[in-house]
Amino acid sequence: MTKYGVLRRKRCGSARFAVDCGVRFGAMCPRVDLVSWHSPRVTEGINAELKTDRAAKLLAAYDDQLRGGAESADVPTSTDGPVIRVEYPNRGFVSYRSLAGLDGAELDALIARQREYFAAKGQPVEWKTRGHDLPADLTERLTAAGFVPEERETVVIAESADIVARLSGRDTVDGVTIRHTEDKADFERIAAMESTVWDQDWSWLTDDLVRRHATGLTDIFVAEADTTGEVVSAAWAVYKKNTDFTGLWGGSTLAEWRGRGIYKALVAVRAARAVELGYRYLQVDASDDSSPILQRLGFLAVTTTTPYVYTAKN
Repeated sequence: MTKYGVLRRKRCGSARFAVDCGVRFGAMCPRVDLVSWHSPRVTEGINAELKTDRAAKLLAAYDDQLRGGAESADVPTSTDGPVIRVEYPNRGFVSYRSLAGLDGAELDALIARQREYFAAKGQPVEWKTRGHDLPADLTERLTAAGFVPEERETVVIAESADIVARLSGRDTVDGVTIRHTEDKADFERIAAMESTVWDQDWSWLTDDLVRRHATGLTDIFVAEADTTGEVVSAAWAVYKKNTDFTGLWGGSTLAEWRGRGIYKALVAVRAARAVELGYRYLQVDASDDSSPILQRLGFLAVTTTTPYVYTAKN
């Protein structure tokens, strides 16, 4: 997940603030100079507070709807106490809603059981941690058990309709065609593009996209150069069944095609599709490259996530 380049802030206008806040405070404190409430410093502070409050609400929705079973994506699972073991064909994944009440030896034993469960199958396993999770020493215990941290990402969330509004008219790019695809041949071309971007073998992505498409819960978009037909970028929207969330994946772009607005256009078309299907929120585990872009578009950072991976020795 750390390889995927990719995806609110409601502004409190001064007029609304004067009505909702200033008049009320003025009634309580007649000598308060209401004009002072509109100074840039005060407005910035109010907006920051509103942003923090909004981020907290989005994080609560994220925890309630996207943790635990929602991460299994119709893949076989088994449980062990509070954790759900997601059993992908070639790797394991550990999810949970909360580890509240577990610590010390009990937590160490839980970690060890997941490690040994997948080691017995000859598979690596990813334990996905979040920055706000308890207990605070979870990552230290994972490290002690032989798990290795990968790249930390920032979880960013926005309201789909807000992003559609912000990116109105930016869903196309000169010289590039963005289209929806269900064709395995396109999936193979996407995997080849990703292999070029990351200088690694991403051929496995073809089967992954085939599987995702088969669920009926993923829309895949490809961006092609008009002159050559070359795949220059691709991204997909993953709809989380029985939740308000659409996950945005992909977004990697060939180096020579970056800086042209392709990434934003792919966000725009997926946001529009999410609105069409009735999904309220967009969520991204964003890399350090993608997170600033997404936050400028109106996404809010709500927490971080770091995969801890254990790979059994032969």
